[in-house]
Amino acid sequence: MAGQGFSKNLGKNFQKFLRPARDWARRYLPPGVRFVVGLLLIAGGLLGFLPVLGFWMLPLGVAIAALDVMPVWRWIRGRRQSGDGEESSEDH
Repeated sequence: MAGQGFSKNLGKNFQKFLRPARDWARRYLPPGVRFVVGLLLIAGGLLGFLPVLGFWMLPLGVAIAALDVMPVWRWIRGRRQSGDGEESSEDH
């Protein structure tokens, strides 16, 4: 039972770490650069066994890259939904 409390605290602490970095990236980095920085952090996280880099870079990179990826997915989904409606009305 003690392990569950530890994991909850770890998650809360990690969110406290991610939020300022994500907010800083949203405020000061242009959208295309955010995605590239996110990918670089993910790549650095994959090399986390090296002394200078760390595995903490993986979730931070995902959080920063997601700032640009999510709006693109919403745009694609919106286009697909509006496109499907138009195509089905033209076929009938």
